[in-house]
Amino acid sequence: MSEPRVLFVTSNRIGDCVISSGVIREIGRRIPGARITVACGRPPAPFFRSAPGVERVIVLDKKKLAGHWLDLWKQVVGTRWEMVVDIRGSALSYLVPARRRVVYNRSWETGLRKVEMVSRLLGSETPLEPEIFLDDRAHAEAAAVIDPQLAGGAGPGPIIALAPIAHQPGKSWPAERWGRLVAMLMAEPRFAGWRFMPVGGPGDRPPATPALETAGERAIDFVGKGDILASAAAIDRAALFVGNDSGLMHVAAALGRPTLGLFGPTEWWLYGPWGPQTRTVASNETRGQFAPIEDLTVERVFSAVIDLHDAFVGRAKPVQP
Repeated sequence: MSEPRVLFVTSNRIGDCVISSGVIREIGRRIPGARITVACGRPPAPFFRSAPGVERVIVLDKKKLAGHWLDLWKQVVGTRWEMVVDIRGSALSYLVPARRRVVYNRSWETGLRKVEMVSRLLGSETPLEPEIFLDDRAHAEAAAVIDPQLAGGAGPGPIIALAPIAHQPGKSWPAERWGRLVAMLMAEPRFAGWRFMPVGGPGDRPPATPALETAGERAIDFVGKGDILASAAAIDRAALFVGNDSGLMHVAAALGRPTLGLFGPTEWWLYGPWGPQTRTVASNETRGQFAPIEDLTVERVFSAVIDLHDAFVGRAKPVQP
């Protein structure tokens, strides 16, 4: 009897892929020996290259007239799937042969946190914890950037990772405030000897520049240095993470790093980082109300970083780089 095959159609966004990553382990629990094909966007695709049970990753590059869905259908229609899990709610899931289909639809949006919603979609009574599947390649790529910078002057102190970019309008805290935040942290005795590591993609250089310039010799530059899994491996070496509401925020939380997410006019109560060592600070802290992220002051973010440090690092030995 051939091994069962499962098709997992997930997001083109990094954050949503992290939020739903617990589906991978759940498939393995329910269907032992399942050979999983993942279909996702190009930026998050590296997440799945070493995920357990995944034998193939199909990258969905958006095309006109939904041509990417036709391309995907051509690649998967010839397989008899044991199960199709589709968190994008696409029609494709009903156009391929499958014994069982688990397909997202809007009726699942009932005010639950997104991790909980995906878990209930799969019928799990407990949350399917997000997970980042780091591999030796990702660790090596991160080390190739970080270690020379440490040896070249940044020094061996604990690292605070910073993600000063979000690719959705209204989510990015002003770049110059990241520089001011770094200046305040450098002057704070709790962060004496710490290193400041902005992380982001190739296009994130301008928002990261004030933080890098302010940190000077204590900066570690990991902006545009590798794919998302290399960035995850870099974040895994940090003792703390502070970032906008973005995919990297969810990555840090899934890795178990103490994580602070900065929120403006988005639903922090639904999209906040998931995990026991996570916090949010929002421009409007009243659930159901919003304010521009520019209303979030440097002083409030600094205070939230101090609280995060004291809660999860000050009482324990920091992660070493």
